[in-house]
Amino acid sequence: MSSVKPSKEASSLNLKEEHITSLSKEVGRRRNFAIISHPDAGKTTLTEKLLLYGGAIQQAGAVKARGEQRKVTSDWMELEKQRGISITSTVLQFAYKDITINLLDTPGHQDFSEDTYRTLAAADNAVMLEDAAKGLEPQTRKLFEVCRMRKIPIFTFINKMDRPGQEPLSLLDEIEAELGLSTWAVNWPIGGGEFFRGVIERCSREVVLFSRAERGKQSIERRLKLDDPELRNLVEEDLLEKALEELELIEAAGAGMELKLVHSGDLTPVFFGSAMTNFGVEPFLNSFLEMAQLPVARNSQDGPIEPISKNFSGFVFKLQANMDPRHRDRVAFVRVCSGRFQKDMTVNHARTGKQIRLSRPQKIFGQDRAVVDDAYPGDVIGLNNPGMFAIGDTLYTGKRVEFEGIPCFSPEIFSWLRNPNPSAFKNFKKGVNELREEGAIQILYDIDQSKRDPILAAVGQLQLEVVQHRLENEYGVATRLEPMGFQAARWVSGGWKELENLGRIFNCKTVQDAWSRPVLLFKNDWNLNQLQEDHPTLELSTTAPVVSGVEPISL
Repeated sequence: MSSVKPSKEASSLNLKEEHITSLSKEVGRRRNFAIISHPDAGKTTLTEKLLLYGGAIQQAGAVKARGEQRKVTSDWMELEKQRGISITSTVLQFAYKDITINLLDTPGHQDFSEDTYRTLAAADNAVMLEDAAKGLEPQTRKLFEVCRMRKIPIFTFINKMDRPGQEPLSLLDEIEAELGLSTWAVNWPIGGGEFFRGVIERCSREVVLFSRAERGKQSIERRLKLDDPELRNLVEEDLLEKALEELELIEAAGAGMELKLVHSGDLTPVFFGSAMTNFGVEPFLNSFLEMAQLPVARNSQDGPIEPISKNFSGFVFKLQANMDPRHRDRVAFVRVCSGRFQKDMTVNHARTGKQIRLSRPQKIFGQDRAVVDDAYPGDVIGLNNPGMFAIGDTLYTGKRVEFEGIPCFSPEIFSWLRNPNPSAFKNFKKGVNELREEGAIQILYDIDQSKRDPILAAVGQLQLEVVQHRLENEYGVATRLEPMGFQAARWVSGGWKELENLGRIFNCKTVQDAWSRPVLLFKNDWNLNQLQEDHPTLELSTTAPVVSGVEPISL
């Protein structure tokens, strides 16, 4: 019996189908999310407990470490350890139940919100962490608006239920009233503060009881059905009855659970628990992985690029210098958007048009890194950056792709950065250029070329202190700051030509950004409004994208 060989077209089609099937399987195993919150809501603690339950670490740390208790994994920078706050975002990739999780840990402090905005550009989901006592706070609201703008699904974890706090119903009402976001409680707390006994899971109708664990260890979980007689011996009758009444109330009045509404950002699943004592953390992780959005298409100049597209594509959303101080390295964080990334592959660099061979890609886990052979949509990889990458850069194979840029945001604090020691200029220049590249701070320059000192432009004062600390500790340069007295910056949308057409303008200072674009600095909003009244045709912007095909100014 003769066998018929498949045609070249049929073989090619089979290979294509195999590729799509394999890629779809890998995409289906990815979950990518960022945790957003106000400072002190417990974000870093929750991050550590998720790593603990995921088996990525054996003992969770705390931000304010005591005695022999280990430091947190995500806060690797020396200044973060000293101050007990998250200063820079990082990536923590680990596996849990055959799922590869890319957890994007972001700074909670408002002075570093621009770093958080950039990180959210790489996220498919967001976990909004809320303090049960304080409810919604200013930074939480601000970051929520960024998530809404990017249509990122939001999962809410109401933390610190083991401490005195607001009533659960009030917390849900606040989210719905102030954020315009429908809520669906996945579980419901039994008691609160010192009487917090656990949660009722709505779908399974089970009570999950927890005992307080040894600090940093997993708590012991016990599950009972709601109709189990033993439950009445373990939980006070009044606490249980109140929880059941409230649950009945929200089931009668609240919206139903629709994943479509979750993924569109219109409905937030709500979880109650306590990260520090491990109440509700593992149930949250399990439910989140079931409901979270898989890696999604990303917008490019030619429309959305689907994750299962044949060709590889990704974009740089963060740069970090000196993650390993011994080697003075620089790392570019790349979000994989489509196709399969492979070690040693050659990719195109959209901004410069050059081809680059990626020979040492790394899996990132806080400060720790390991060589990775391949990666898929939703993953974040680290690439050695000898100065060729900028935030917002697109890397691709095949047909040209360029993703939407990541904008610079309007700073509010401006200071000259002085180098008192001319012999240290080489290190000063290197440090300033590398910190600008990674987006730790915006750098502006005087249009008078004879004035070589850069202008630091920041959202908050703490950003300036971090730059000085890092210049001294990582580059060996002590610096001095001279405040400039300005409070607002605006980019001139029409560029230098539009500015020249205006002639002389008053009550503002003209400088240039790293991309040689004109920026106007104002001492107050009154001066800004006055200029716009005097020149109504002048278009000013509070944001500006990275410019493709143009190298930024170096000091």
